[in-house]
Amino acid sequence: MTTISTSATPPRTPAARAPWLLAVLLAGQFMAILDVSIVNVAAPVIRSDLGASGSVLQMVVSGYTVAYAMLLISGARLGGRYGGRRLFLAGLLLFTAASLACGLAPSAGWLVAFRLLQGAGAALMVPQVLSMIQTSFTGAARARALSLYAAVISGAAIAGQVLGGVLVSADLLGGGWRPVFLVNVPLGLVLLAVGARLLPSGHPGSRAGLRFLDLPGLVTLSAAVGLLVVPLVLGPEQGWPRWGWAAMAGGALLLVAFALVERRAAAPLVPARVLGAPGVLPSALAVFGVMATYGGFLFSLALHLQGPLGDGPLEAGLTFLPAAGAFAAASLTWRRVPERLHRRMIVVSFAVAALGYLGLAGALGGGGHGQPLLAVALAVTGLGLAGAFSPVLSLVLTHVAPADAAEASGLFVMVTQLGQVVGVATFGTFYLAQGSAAGTGAALAAAALATGACALPLLRVRRAR
Repeated sequence: MTTISTSATPPRTPAARAPWLLAVLLAGQFMAILDVSIVNVAAPVIRSDLGASGSVLQMVVSGYTVAYAMLLISGARLGGRYGGRRLFLAGLLLFTAASLACGLAPSAGWLVAFRLLQGAGAALMVPQVLSMIQTSFTGAARARALSLYAAVISGAAIAGQVLGGVLVSADLLGGGWRPVFLVNVPLGLVLLAVGARLLPSGHPGSRAGLRFLDLPGLVTLSAAVGLLVVPLVLGPEQGWPRWGWAAMAGGALLLVAFALVERRAAAPLVPARVLGAPGVLPSALAVFGVMATYGGFLFSLALHLQGPLGDGPLEAGLTFLPAAGAFAAASLTWRRVPERLHRRMIVVSFAVAALGYLGLAGALGGGGHGQPLLAVALAVTGLGLAGAFSPVLSLVLTHVAPADAAEASGLFVMVTQLGQVVGVATFGTFYLAQGSAAGTGAALAAAALATGACALPLLRVRRAR
């Protein structure tokens, strides 16, 4: 097993303060992940209220995630330089202010712009969560904190679907979709006040100029992702023009250029020692794949329930409760499985998630709700995702040294968010182009096959020595 130098492990947080510190960190993490999916249920109402096209609607959903994913590792680097406490509070302040602006947005264009700012705030805040967990907890306390961290990352996505439906249906003060953003404001203000008292001050790193941000790598990767995602979002409505294909080809070339830039960078976005840690790279590939199918499934199913099936926002949101309940139960109990079986459990759980997706395709393929098969399939999907996602993060990050916590945090959260961006752009585009129950069934079946394939990289995860 990998040993962690005691010189790199700071003193434990006092026992009386530790639960409150963890609560603040995870609450910030929960808000950031919640805002990825809470918009899904509100999307049809936003579309009708602001007159947004299908492509603009996807940018409302994905714009936040694109900014969030692209700036995550730079946010981690800034935390390592200026201190996690300072960056967490700064990111939380920007996120809260942008949430207020989103809730008051007068048009779809302004909403997309404010969502980008909201994503930037999340990118400053979120990497500090794992970094401070790694440096504030040790031993069994760290393992429990990492388990809760993984549960919050995935559980918040499903909770967003349910909460979004409740808020839109409540139509608080006639706000329609706006409370899904405004709900962040009071919670953000409370966390700012409490976090200023509880978060450890930390020790800023050395000032080594702007090289520590790896600006060439950040610009190259951001441009590559933009050139790949934007054509997927806008292409269907414009008949797949030539510029779209040219942009995607350029994005692929920039990914190659990014790999070359990183090989020569003095401070690459993801250091080679992090990628070389036991299981990090194959687990990152698996997380990307499962979150791509998961993000596309949430977006497409939310639109399908409120479109062809005629559900209201509340009914659509509550449809996801079986998945949320199964996910919560598995996330809180998976550690009872003997440790020697964790690797096998991860692979089996991916297969279970694939079966759940196939069940969803079968339930919806007939043009109706397909109950009770739909509820069973959702529960199976949530069970499989929790049994794979939480152990993957916990197993890998337990063997990452505290000195690399910021980079590891940025890598896995970036992979998680990029997966969702690709999923929404790919499966969302396919669904909007089809606009039928058959289209949804095909998209979910494709998601099932992709999820099953995600288990293959994990077969190469070797035990930490």
